[in-house]
Parts: sequence; structure tokens; C-alpha cells
Amino acid sequence: MNILLNNVEARVLGALIEKEITTPDYYPLSLNALINACNQKNNREPVMTLDEGAVRTALHNLQLKRLAGPAGGADSRVTKYEHRLQEVFNFTRAETAIVDVLLLRGPQTPGELRGRAERMFRFEELSDVQSTLQRLIERDPPLVKILARQPGTKESRYAHLLCGDVAGWEGPAESSALATGAAIDDDRLARLENDFAELKKEVADLRAEIERLRGTSES
Repeated sequence: MNILLNNVEARVLGALIEKEITTPDYYPLSLNALINACNQKNNREPVMTLDEGAVRTALHNLQLKRLAGPAGGADSRVTKYEHRLQEVFNFTRAETAIVDVLLLRGPQTPGELRGRAERMFRFEELSDVQSTLQRLIERDPPLVKILARQPGTKESRYAHLLCGDVAGWEGPAESSALATGAAIDDDRLARLENDFAELKKEVADLRAEIERLRGTSES
């Protein structure tokens, strides 16, 4: 299914997904709560200032695309809204978290995605993020693409395609595999550097203890 969202629809959908996972006690959302969620200054890039009319229009369009709509059976006099992403895409929890962070914050590296998705899904390893991204890339049609690596950066960024294609290079499968391997190597290197630093500290502590013992015996 080819789905094309505009930026406001993407923000509304992303906000609904986020709030269902992070604040389930307050979900589905009233219109006012949804407007506030869309206009948050944290965890949003870019920050938006959407009014009621813009959010209502986005909700109407998302309902036509079967991605969101009024919540059924809600015990409230105020109409509340929910997303229906799972019904359309049947995502895993990991895929939902990655897509949502991309909807709310734009193109990001696997490392950024791992940290920013923490509240919605915990990725144990950077390789878990990469494998999730690869599954989204291999969807038909693809829902994510890899962008050209920016000068001076170690990792490539990834972008969702729910708003259409994004300017940037989309590598073949071989290039995606290479990017995955490079990101995994970066993660391993970081762990090795951390282990080495801990070993150096332990050696220094042992040397200090030996010197202390020597001083004690000499006295």
C-alpha cells in the first residue's frame, strides 16, 4: 500500500503513536492533548506550532488513509483519537519505535535512533537497530531509506518514506550491508575502548595498593 503523508499528518500520527506507548493511561488523546503533543518542544524536530484547524484536517486525512481516527467505545463526552498503524502495517514493537522516532525527529543515525527510542523500545545492541532498519528498507514498498553519509560523520542517517522520497543516496543491498557492518564495528570499538579504560584503572589501583603495602612493610 502506497501511503503519502504531509508533514502535519506525519507529526499527528507520530504524536499519537508516542503517547500510546509512553503515557498509556492518558491515551487515546483528546483534541487539545493531541495539539499539545504535536507542539511539544522536546523530542520534536522541527518544533511546530499547529492550531486546532490544522490538526483536525490532518486527523480527517489520516482517517481517510485508515491510519487514525476517533477511538471507539471511549467512556468520555470528549471525542478522543487513536492511531491505527498496526492495522495497516503489522509492525513489530521495534519497528513501531523506529518509525515513530523518524516521524517525530526526521533523519537520524542508528546510534541516535537507539537512544531516542529508549522510552518506547529497548534495543540491546546497535545491531538490533540496524536489523530493524533493514527490515523496513526491504518492505514493499520500502518504508525507510539510507541517506548519504554527511562529511565528517561516521554513520549514515536513515529517513522514513511515509512522506515520499527523501533527497539523498539510497544504496543497493551490498551498500546497506556494509553500512550495517560499519555501525556494528563502531559499537564493538566503543565497548573495547570502555573495557580498556576499566582495565587501566584496575591496574593503576593495583599499583597503588602495592606501593602502599611496600611502604607499610618498610616502616
